[in-house]
Amino acid sequence: MTVRNLERAFRPRSIAIFGASARPGSVGSAVTANVIDGGFEGDVWLVNPRHATLGGRPCHRNARALPGIPDLAVIATPPRTVPGIVVELGALGCRAAVVITAGLTAGNGLRQAMLDAARPNLFRIIGPNTLGLMLPRLKLNASFAHMAPKPGNLALLSQSGAIAGSLIDWAAARNVGFSCVASLGDMADVDVADWLDLLAGDGNTRAILVYLEGMANARKFMSAARAAARIKPVIVLKAGRHELAAKAANTHTGALSGSDRAVDAAFARAGILRVDGLADLFDAAEITARFAPVASARVGIVTNGGGAGVLAVDELSARADELAALAPATLKRLDAVLPPTWSRANPVDIVGDASAERYRAAVEIVASDPAVEVVMVFNCPTKLASSADAASAVAGLAEKGTIAGKPVLACWLGEQTARQARAVLASAGVASFETPADTARALTYLADWSKAQSALLRVPASGSEDVSADRTHVLATLRRVAAEGRRMLTEPEAKVVVAAYGVTVPETVVARTPAEAAEAAARLLGKSAAVAVKLLSKAISHKSDVGGVVLGLESAAAAVAAAETIQRRVAEKVPDATIDGYAVQPMIVRRNAQELIAGMSEDAIFGPVILFGAGGTAVEVMADTAVALPPLDDVLAGDLIDRTRIGKLLAGFRDRPPANRPAIVAALNSLAQLVVDFPCIVALDINPLLADADGVIALDARVEIDPNAVDQPGPNPRLAIRPYPAQWARAFSAGGANYTIRPIKPADIALYPDFLAKVSPGDIRLRFLAPRRNFPDDMLKRLTQLDYERDMAFVALDAGGALAGVARLSCDPDRAKAEYALLVRSDLQGHGLGWKLLDQVVAYAKAERIGRIEGIVLSDNTAMLRMCREFGFSAARDPEEPSTMLVALDLAAAAAQPDAGAA
Repeated sequence: MTVRNLERAFRPRSIAIFGASARPGSVGSAVTANVIDGGFEGDVWLVNPRHATLGGRPCHRNARALPGIPDLAVIATPPRTVPGIVVELGALGCRAAVVITAGLTAGNGLRQAMLDAARPNLFRIIGPNTLGLMLPRLKLNASFAHMAPKPGNLALLSQSGAIAGSLIDWAAARNVGFSCVASLGDMADVDVADWLDLLAGDGNTRAILVYLEGMANARKFMSAARAAARIKPVIVLKAGRHELAAKAANTHTGALSGSDRAVDAAFARAGILRVDGLADLFDAAEITARFAPVASARVGIVTNGGGAGVLAVDELSARADELAALAPATLKRLDAVLPPTWSRANPVDIVGDASAERYRAAVEIVASDPAVEVVMVFNCPTKLASSADAASAVAGLAEKGTIAGKPVLACWLGEQTARQARAVLASAGVASFETPADTARALTYLADWSKAQSALLRVPASGSEDVSADRTHVLATLRRVAAEGRRMLTEPEAKVVVAAYGVTVPETVVARTPAEAAEAAARLLGKSAAVAVKLLSKAISHKSDVGGVVLGLESAAAAVAAAETIQRRVAEKVPDATIDGYAVQPMIVRRNAQELIAGMSEDAIFGPVILFGAGGTAVEVMADTAVALPPLDDVLAGDLIDRTRIGKLLAGFRDRPPANRPAIVAALNSLAQLVVDFPCIVALDINPLLADADGVIALDARVEIDPNAVDQPGPNPRLAIRPYPAQWARAFSAGGANYTIRPIKPADIALYPDFLAKVSPGDIRLRFLAPRRNFPDDMLKRLTQLDYERDMAFVALDAGGALAGVARLSCDPDRAKAEYALLVRSDLQGHGLGWKLLDQVVAYAKAERIGRIEGIVLSDNTAMLRMCREFGFSAARDPEEPSTMLVALDLAAAAAQPDAGAA
């Protein structure tokens, strides 16, 4: 369940307050006063069986006594009464309530009783344990907050009522208004993902601010966040960065917070901007809502005081933001308008006596430099020139807060003198800040948000779904381990698994005794200068901890001695452990190789995460790793590498050549796909993974499984992001030609230019309901980069791999209905290709339990309308647009489809 019936709470025309009261200091009294004093223009009905009237208004005994059906109920009654009230409201026809009451917990059974009461009527619960809901544009303050928020265009979602109240107070002092303030409370039903879905489509909300402590459904959150972030800025303050804070958050909300690194990875993947403090929410919202994303955030600085410029550069450097290198032509133009003592560098110090005209000339020249993406302007008050006049000069250049199309961030230092100047800048739409640090922080917000938006639209060459793997061999290995009741694979078994997914491993010979180790060493020494002998014990996973690894053995005799030494060490340190044998393998000597670690672990919230970083025996001490959510692709794997310090070393330095980056990316994609395919894998690491210019090789590997889940089929249901649905690929024939139909991939964007060139203007009009000539790159990216959790597109490819047709299905968040669209290349129509695509869409919708498929078809698209009728769609003229037909197929009642057709 997502937004269904929640819209009633968002746009109520009538409300009922249960627990209404006039008793001073009570929650019911505060809520009643806030609703009535706020001026809500709809009906307000008070409910309390102890009163006949309250404040001159009628007071009703219960829901059954109400004069009408409220769109929204507000419940502030004792915990034990809440389930019964929900039952009565549901029977009446009400479908949403804000439950302010605390104390409905899993422990006392009241939380579940409330949810059970709501379920039959799809009754939506906001809360419990919430401050309330505030909709300033409707003059509705259904909360016990100490003040009402001003109307505006920011939405605030807060998991803490105390934080919500504080932010309302803070915003009032800064003249910031809200479209919605929702205190989420315990999120028993309506959660942050539901609100994101609702607010993404709200035209009165230009940015969504979130204070978040935890979440229960990572996949639902990621799907909603990715959808919302593509439309408007989503800015999140996530509490619980550190272990003690995370424990406090868990206690506070009852929802797990997840590891902070996994949270960072998830937010980056979703396009969310994460901030560190409460005030940062508003600063980030102002910047991201004011400006479009920038290609880079290279900044040009103009200042009349060198100190302000130095402070800004310090802050920018700490945040890894970049100063623009001014072009020689820019320097020459500045020479012509500035005094000889100017800095001749970026920051451009135009000297303390800078007049308004000097500011105007310098800012205009710096903004025109091709390397500059963002302009910062600083002013320090002096007796020699007017700060207000300088502000007027900059404001005169600005158009909607930009100069030459580039964002302008201004900082007039001081307070009394700066106040007038800031007002001038604000009137021109120029973003203004009080300190260099604040200004630099704003630039970071713009840069980080721009990167997040860009990341959503990058096109990978390939993804983990393209990995070639021997899944049958892996499954056989895992079944043998599970049959023995083991969770840990031995090193040879683990290497069999990773090798089946294309990760190179050294030849390994398993020896049962020291004598067999000698024989294995003798054979391998014919190919290698030295060998290694490693302990094999199903009871010991970390061999190095017990001295179970001996390296650099150059003879069979040395191998025997090494095996016997390992035997003695195990007997001393882990006397109860059984030695199953020894793994003998050639020493891999790569002089310029880096030791890496690549693996997978399980996060409490976001499920499987892929880890990469500096490896070797000191991996914990080096602490140079990063994580990402699977599935991966070439771009995401590259990002993961770049977030580590060792990623810079892999690019080469001094006399060490660059490592083979594509091989590292391929290994990460392989591990990600292994995790997608086998839900039974709960932990995995390759350490070390040697990487150099020749490629990668896994010297050691560990894999842990859940033996009870070995036969659970993929894709892994614990993934926070739904992976590529490869199981929906199939071959078919149409019109005497062979085709493959499969879900769309981001890389399919390369197929669109040729495809669209072979679609007639008439067919384009039929598909897009209007003539269309241009298909911008961003539009094609959005058509090919899908969240498979809620959208699907199938492509039909001919035998040569060319795009022949596309069928698309876009679901609403609660999957009650989905809209379809279909386009077949003009020269291939009439052979049944469209029929096959629509058949695939219907089969997919049924499998996904989507209730209804709908479509909009132009009245003159006779071929599509004929096919829809043959499929069992109903068709009716659109009452609002006579030139279009509304077609629909109720999947629950869909009859068996014919076997053939044409489109």
